[in-house]
Amino acid sequence: MRLGELGFSTDEDDPGRFGPATRAAVEAFQHRRGLRVDGECGTQTWSTLVEAGFRLGDRPLFRRSPMLRGDDVAELQQRLGALGFDSGRVDGIFGDLTETGVLEFQRNVGLVVDGVAGAITVSELLRMRAAHRRTELISAVRAREALRNAPHTLVGRHVAIGEPGGLASTLSSLRRCLVSSGARVTAMHHPDDSIQAREANAGEADVLVGLRLDPELDGCATAYYAGYRTESEGGRRLAEIIQAVVPRSLGVTDRGTRGMSVPLLRETRMPAVLVELGPLTVTEHAKDLANALAEAVEAWSRTIWE
Repeated sequence: MRLGELGFSTDEDDPGRFGPATRAAVEAFQHRRGLRVDGECGTQTWSTLVEAGFRLGDRPLFRRSPMLRGDDVAELQQRLGALGFDSGRVDGIFGDLTETGVLEFQRNVGLVVDGVAGAITVSELLRMRAAHRRTELISAVRAREALRNAPHTLVGRHVAIGEPGGLASTLSSLRRCLVSSGARVTAMHHPDDSIQAREANAGEADVLVGLRLDPELDGCATAYYAGYRTESEGGRRLAEIIQAVVPRSLGVTDRGTRGMSVPLLRETRMPAVLVELGPLTVTEHAKDLANALAEAVEAWSRTIWE
């Protein structure tokens, strides 16, 4: 029913049956939302389906733990950002920056300043005319400005690197390469991407490189955050550089870049990429892979942002 309400038809399957039409609908939904496309309605896909059902005004939105998530939060972030109130990157997660954006909006329009996007705040937000909107979200402008003002070197920069298992030796080699270039490095070994994202956020990393071993993949593919009609410009550029360096260095197939909304990319606040590598034999080239990744990250740090 949830799939059908979102425009993904399962009519060819009998009610209550997970048949070919339902699987195809799940795959189409996963593709559109930047998830891993496997046709299975696992925890992440189900959570995203639930989030997709919320519209701005359906419920009060506020900062809580665990944080509220949904398409209504993303619309709130988009509308605030278009009006010049920085609520952070549009990711559909009501965190500290989104609360700050709501507070500033309420303060500027003379509402009760409580950080809650309830009926009155939402009504006032919807009332604002499109003519007053910026052509670009303020969060994107500030993210680009941060990239432009960052040092064009790795010296003193904080780089977070992580892997869920299978690439520990590569991560260790990459850490040594980055430290030798002057970077401060946080290495994370945990199977839960959300935990890795929280650790990178807590450490206020400047950039995150996640690695994932996929035995069924032949080559190298790199993803960056994209969702709700926005993307991480810094993440996309790093993904492009990695794909220009790593496949050539390892002699593997270049599987390209793409925007995704998996937890490691969606939940981090800094430019982040997820490098997926396979088959298992890539683990035999840990040092070469680490050198190539370090070269890519260093090249990214020298990027001149317009």
